[in-house]
Amino acid sequence: MEKILELISKEVSGAFEAAGYDSALGKVTISNRPDLCEYQCNGAMAGAKQYHKAPFMIADEVAEKLSGNEMFESVESVKPGFLNIKVSPDFIRSYIVRMLHEKKLGVTQPGHQPKVIMDYGGPNVAKPLHVGHLRSAVIGESLKRILKYTGNDVTGDIHLGDWGLQMGLIITELKEQQPDLPYFDPEYKGQYPKEAPFTISELEQIYPKASAKSKEDEEYKAKAMEATKLLQDGNKGYRALWRHILNVSVTDLKKNYKNLNVSFDLWKGESDVHDVIPGMVEYMKNHNYAKISQGALVVDVAEETDTKEVPPCMILKSDGASLYNTTDLATIDTRMKEYHPDSLVYVVDKRQELYFTQVFRCARKTKLVLPETELHFVGFGTMNGKDGKPFKTRQGGVPRLENLIAEIDEKMYNRIKEGTPDISEEEAKDTAHKVAIAAIKYGDLSNQPSKDYVFDVDKFTSFEGDTGPYILYTIVRIKSILKKYSEEGGDAKAALLRNPETDIEKNLMLTLSRFADSVESAAKDLMPNRVCAYIYELANVFNSFYHGTKILSEPDADKKSGYIALLNTTLKVLETGIDLLGFDAPERM
Repeated sequence: MEKILELISKEVSGAFEAAGYDSALGKVTISNRPDLCEYQCNGAMAGAKQYHKAPFMIADEVAEKLSGNEMFESVESVKPGFLNIKVSPDFIRSYIVRMLHEKKLGVTQPGHQPKVIMDYGGPNVAKPLHVGHLRSAVIGESLKRILKYTGNDVTGDIHLGDWGLQMGLIITELKEQQPDLPYFDPEYKGQYPKEAPFTISELEQIYPKASAKSKEDEEYKAKAMEATKLLQDGNKGYRALWRHILNVSVTDLKKNYKNLNVSFDLWKGESDVHDVIPGMVEYMKNHNYAKISQGALVVDVAEETDTKEVPPCMILKSDGASLYNTTDLATIDTRMKEYHPDSLVYVVDKRQELYFTQVFRCARKTKLVLPETELHFVGFGTMNGKDGKPFKTRQGGVPRLENLIAEIDEKMYNRIKEGTPDISEEEAKDTAHKVAIAAIKYGDLSNQPSKDYVFDVDKFTSFEGDTGPYILYTIVRIKSILKKYSEEGGDAKAALLRNPETDIEKNLMLTLSRFADSVESAAKDLMPNRVCAYIYELANVFNSFYHGTKILSEPDADKKSGYIALLNTTLKVLETGIDLLGFDAPERM
């Protein structure tokens, strides 16, 4: 479906051409003076030099050509040469009706479904999720939804850290604590126990303890490194223990991500490409992509246009050990062979930008990806506390994600119980959680991904201003009006849009018409904040309409029905918007 600006620009461009000027001068934009007009065209200003003519004369001629065009309520030529445009009420109503009949509310769908692999989440097993994992999960989930909505075939992969030294550390510590476990007996021939010898809580205590020991005790660290090597080389007992670690951790991760309304299609980890690495390394050597430098195997990825040094991408360390680079390249290789994606999108801390520059360049140079494969790095900034430093608990530690969510859940629960005394316990808890998730996600997503931001619980949970709860409150307000209309005997589903009669009614329709632009822009530039900005604007415009219009008390039944149809449309667009951001609205608040 053509966007409203495209349709208007097409008419204005035709008028420029009919008046004897270049049609390219007819580009129309949203007015920066909404008090004067809805859209504007400054093409006459640009054409003045080209045609050696006063711009207002060109504008006068174009305005004359547009006189009587049913698309426009008015087209005025304003000195020194601007075209101020207002569309007709019938045009904007018919545009919204067509938009509602489109499958995706007017969002352009590609001729085929491009395949996208989204890499987001990236937690290490055996460690609890903390606030540092929030941005990758929230931004990645929203981008996955936005890309799917715009016609892409998207596969989300969590990319677990499940194969490195932390596994060796856990195994080493377990061996010290429970040396009689069968996993450590090289003579053991039976079946290993089905139940893990630890709970998730115990596992989460084992790793930090082992990590601290390894920093102080070189012998202990050497044992952990040896355990890691034995695990990766296929030691039967260690592999069985590793599977326990993975199962217990992943079960807990799934529970916590579900609580955040985040999901993954694939639960792959670094371990999944362990057997791919030797073949990939040989391929790089045989094709002379990789060379030995100071004992290590590297691929040069510097380019002549670089303004800063880009070091070689290391494939193997001097002792032959692989690195994160190796694992990520093997993962790219596997994804290309198994899924044949058109693009790979990584949602990672922006401090990893140089690292991913090296990896992406290496993947291209070694032809692990096709020349046309798109590689995107969505680097996100830091989530800070009010002091401007990385977010911490009052005790100074990094807060666990589930504790942060629980804290905000409780805050919203108390507020909802206070404001709606008759609400049941079950509904209060469900509503509180929905509002809490909206507060957290919108508070994050409303910022440009690459920007650092301050995580301000009081601000994010406010029902006023640019917040998730404000958006939800607006949706609940619309639901309440529609419910009352039905209780009064009205049929909300049968309501039909009418031509707008007031400026605030028309402004709401004009704002609704821009939904597709915001979503397509967010998808193109991988910026969910564009959707946040749009739904906040829409919520504000709707609330102005609500406060300035008698909706349920309107005596004219047809006019009232038109208002209800407009509310239905606004609700549909707002609910679609918040779904793209990864949260939903309760029935009441």
